[in-house]
Amino acid sequence: MAGVLQPARMRPRDVVRVGGVGLRTRPMRAFLSALGIAIGIAAMVAVVGISSSSRAELDRTLAALGTNLLTVAPGQTLLGEEARLPMTAEAMIERIGPVDSVSAIGRISGAKVYRTDRIPASQTGGIAAYAVRTDLLDTVGATVRSGTWLNGATGRYPAVVLGAEAAERLGVTRAGSEVRVLVGGEWFTVVGILDPAPLAPELDSAALTGWPAAESVLGFDGHPATVYTRSDESRVESVRSVLGATASPEAPNEVDVSRPSDALAAQQAAGEAFTGLLLGLGAVALLVGGVGVANTMVISVLERRAEIGLRRSLGATRGQIRTQFLAESLLLSALGGAGGALLGTAVTAGYAVYQGWPAVVPPWAVLGGVGATIAIGALAGLYPAIRAARLSPTEALATP
Repeated sequence: MAGVLQPARMRPRDVVRVGGVGLRTRPMRAFLSALGIAIGIAAMVAVVGISSSSRAELDRTLAALGTNLLTVAPGQTLLGEEARLPMTAEAMIERIGPVDSVSAIGRISGAKVYRTDRIPASQTGGIAAYAVRTDLLDTVGATVRSGTWLNGATGRYPAVVLGAEAAERLGVTRAGSEVRVLVGGEWFTVVGILDPAPLAPELDSAALTGWPAAESVLGFDGHPATVYTRSDESRVESVRSVLGATASPEAPNEVDVSRPSDALAAQQAAGEAFTGLLLGLGAVALLVGGVGVANTMVISVLERRAEIGLRRSLGATRGQIRTQFLAESLLLSALGGAGGALLGTAVTAGYAVYQGWPAVVPPWAVLGGVGATIAIGALAGLYPAIRAARLSPTEALATP
């Protein structure tokens, strides 16, 4: 109808400015409410980011070490006793066409490892002594941290290489001609210390000596304890299916064949299950933050009834009042979500750098987190906004 004034429309810029009034006038309350949202989002982003970084590290490790390593170890006999691999196991496995390399270690029975001869016999430190082939490192993908690896010369004399954990337990920090340990009652010179071996963790807590020296000095019987093989990537499964029968034709059922990279993948799967639990806890924290936002907005409506009444008396519509408080709730949640996403990303990056992993934060985790906060903010602010819009000018202005 002509002559009737129409209420002014609020542009998006006006909605943001009006919605930010409550945040600017009560900054501490706004900060604490946004903090609840930020903690929930930071927890969720950090959990996803750390899990993704761990997965990226696993992929990088497997890419460097390969997934074509298979191990052959003795199982159990029909009577439940520990079986033994034949001395011919290595030579037999080398005859398999797709096999590229073969190496082995043999457990030296009764050989205890000590730092000095003054240590009580019962305090072995859980260190095993193994005879090893000189090509072992190339096959399992292990590296030397200090000193050198065994070769054709040192493998015939009392020389030993310590695994990473074994060196730590013995208190040996470096290799050298003056560093010796007691192996099976005989003094061996420590010529090398290994880095941790992800695909052969049994080497980490072991003292490794050459095959000839183990036989001549320590009375090693020559039976391999574990045989390691590298095969063509495309034919690993076919090699795996014949390894048992090839290593021990007389008793293939007494041979255990495994793929070490599968164990690493299983560890990652277990970690992902734990990640799901942590994500649930992060979601609970986010929900609690949403309740905090709702509580803040309800209190804001109660405290600002006079403001609402004044705006209504000046011509603001119910829709504009509703939009104002809904925008305030969305801004509050968006600030908390953005802060939480940044905090979660920073935590992920810091932890990844500390662990030496590549820092990976999936974009969907950040965008999803911010989107979730906006949805929470909309739900949390809906009731207070509707309640504010229902106040009549006279009712609001009459409130003391």
